[in-house]
Amino acid sequence: MAKRIYLAGPFFSDTQIAKAERLEKVLAAHPQVGDVFSPRLHQHKEFELFSEPWRHAAYGSDVDAIDAADMIVALADFDNADTDSGTAWEIGYAHAKGMPIVIIKEDDVTLNLMLAMSLTAYLHKIEDLADYDLEALPKLPYDGEVI
Repeated sequence: MAKRIYLAGPFFSDTQIAKAERLEKVLAAHPQVGDVFSPRLHQHKEFELFSEPWRHAAYGSDVDAIDAADMIVALADFDNADTDSGTAWEIGYAHAKGMPIVIIKEDDVTLNLMLAMSLTAYLHKIEDLADYDLEALPKLPYDGEVI
């Protein structure tokens, strides 16, 4: 059965956008993936960015998309810093709902303990997802230092 994926991750810098685009391509080519919701591509341009109506629309559609997803795939890179707070919230919300969580972190910055303990699988490269079995969801624990 094709998985519905919520793609969590920051998209504020050119580096973050490039990583999100790479992940979107890997997900689009993955044979076990059906729908992918990437908040980066759902910015509610009908509203002024960061206005009150935009905030409600963006929050509501992101929460609805997590609720409709089968799992979260999250980019934990945040330009050589700890994870983006919005991404951390999305991961926590998904964990509270009992959803599988795949976290991808390509940089060498330590991962927060709460994220490390809540994930189903930890991958070192975006492209590693191409070979990950989204049906069996093998457990791949985080293998680095935590903060």
